[in-house]
Amino acid sequence: MFTGIIKTVGTVTTVRHLGQALRLTVNAPAVVTPTLPIGASIAINGTCLTVVTKTATDFSADVMPESVRRTNLGQLTAGARVNVEPALKPEDGLDGHFVQGHVDYCGRFVRKQHDQNALRLWFSLPQAYQPYVVEKGAVAVDGVSLTVVAVNATEFEIDLIPHSQAVTTLSQLRPGAPVNIETDMIGKYVAKLVRERKFA
Repeated sequence: MFTGIIKTVGTVTTVRHLGQALRLTVNAPAVVTPTLPIGASIAINGTCLTVVTKTATDFSADVMPESVRRTNLGQLTAGARVNVEPALKPEDGLDGHFVQGHVDYCGRFVRKQHDQNALRLWFSLPQAYQPYVVEKGAVAVDGVSLTVVAVNATEFEIDLIPHSQAVTTLSQLRPGAPVNIETDMIGKYVAKLVRERKFA
């Protein structure tokens, strides 16, 4: 479980392709501490992975074929900057929202607009996921916990405060860039319950 509060921006050092799977190695000294064990869950761009090896400054994680197909991790190359968040500990505060690290779809960054100190960003929204993205609801984009500002038939908008512009990769996105989208976990369960039991 994660919160969408990014701990650090890491740099991909190597991408090793293993058939349809791959192994990523990321330089992230801020999270590769003695207390980060092998086998720990860690999110890269909002995708829950497992630490399989580590050095003093780097960690490696395996990406299975399903995650390669559903996320932007398969498009990463050496030198790419990624959002990194270790798993939530019982004593940690829940500053963002409940993020599973289970990406729903790989969307596209559409456009941005400066609005005084905020940065307005728009992302693609396929019809299948429209029920789970609501105005003022929560969404995770490349692992970053955000509030949905507006939604239309094909897109949703979020606004980045200066702090999030500085400590995540989102302000550097270019139009067309692939992004990992995880819709609100609670919303998905509620929608499924309503569909199956016909409460609506």
